[in-house]
Amino acid sequence: MSTYRPIDSKREEFRKYLERAGVMDALTKVLVMLYEEPDKPEDALEFVRTNLGDKRPTLAEVEALKNELDSAVQKIKDLEEELIMLRGESAEDRKEGEKSDDMGTKLEH
Repeated sequence: MSTYRPIDSKREEFRKYLERAGVMDALTKVLVMLYEEPDKPEDALEFVRTNLGDKRPTLAEVEALKNELDSAVQKIKDLEEELIMLRGESAEDRKEGEKSDDMGTKLEH
């Protein structure tokens, strides 16, 4: 019987680890939810994943997020170009103002 003791102690250590980490409690809650579910889902594993918080996005959701990201990146590029253009015009206006001041004329703002 002493040959089984190391295996049992490893199992016991692992069980205690799962309890400390909250895994046993989370699994128990999800399995109780599944047990109490009046209309059992066809895919029990998907039910467990979803209720453990491991809901994976659908392909359509991923595509929609990619499109949204692409649109946002394009909007950022457009706004950066607009900012560069506005800053460029502003710098030119300042240079013209400095030249006019050097000539003894005043610019009206």
